Amino acid sequence: MKEKKVVSIEDRIPKLKQARKKKANRRLIFYLSVFFVLISIVVYLQSPLSQVNNIEINGNQYINNQEIQSLSGLSTDDNFWSVDTDEVVDKISGHPVVEKVEVDKQFPTTIQVTVQEFARVGYVKKDDSFYPVLENGNSLIDNKMKTAKGDAPLLNGFDKETYLQEMTKELQRLPSNIVDLISEITWVPTEENPYRIALYMNDGYEVEGSIRNFSNKMKSYPSIVAQLEPGSEGIIHIGVGAYFESYQEQEEKKEAESEEGEQDEAEG
Repeated sequence: MKEKKVVSIEDRIPKLKQARKKKANRRLIFYLSVFFVLISIVVYLQSPLSQVNNIEINGNQYINNQEIQSLSGLSTDDNFWSVDTDEVVDKISGHPVVEKVEVDKQFPTTIQVTVQEFARVGYVKKDDSFYPVLENGNSLIDNKMKTAKGDAPLLNGFDKETYLQEMTKELQRLPSNIVDLISEITWVPTEENPYRIALYMNDGYEVEGSIRNFSNKMKSYPSIVAQLEPGSEGIIHIGVGAYFESYQEQEEKKEAESEEGEQDEAEG
């Protein structure tokens, strides 16, 4: 039977001291590392390295970068980590042209602002100048142009803001392929129908209708035109019922009404 080796306490003490020393050294290194990390963070936060170095603005067409940055309150003097993105979004969203805003922090020092503006649905003419009209009915009087671009209908005669806003809403609901066919829309109200409008189309036809339910009724325009003889000229009515009236028929109708009026006067 083998004898067990007995280690005396005197032999174990140096090993215990060495183990405790290593443990104490590791603990000291850990605390020093944490200390230096904290010091580095404090120094970084107080240094220019933590400041916003670049403000990127994307998606804007009608509002310039300087105006958006002014609205946002952002500055290259701001601390990158103290920027409240939700607060920046709220500030920019207050602009009547802005529909949606996204603000992202991109480490280490970039703030990216992405703006989505309301869509442009037409142009209005005032004092020999043209101004874009957005889908929310706002006219951009700061974006004066000598000529309309031709990428949206020209809106004529809309002297009352309420009717202009209703018209822009209807245009927004209308498919873009049909909007592209419209050259001009003129508001021609009557006592019987204050919503009456006349359209001049890029394919040469005229359309008479109403602002109310315009987007739904105008959707039938392509199918109506497809049934007409090539080269025919006239007015497409999209009121109570959709039908085509040639210029010749319209002229004959006016002549008949005029003759009836003259006969009534003679008999009277």
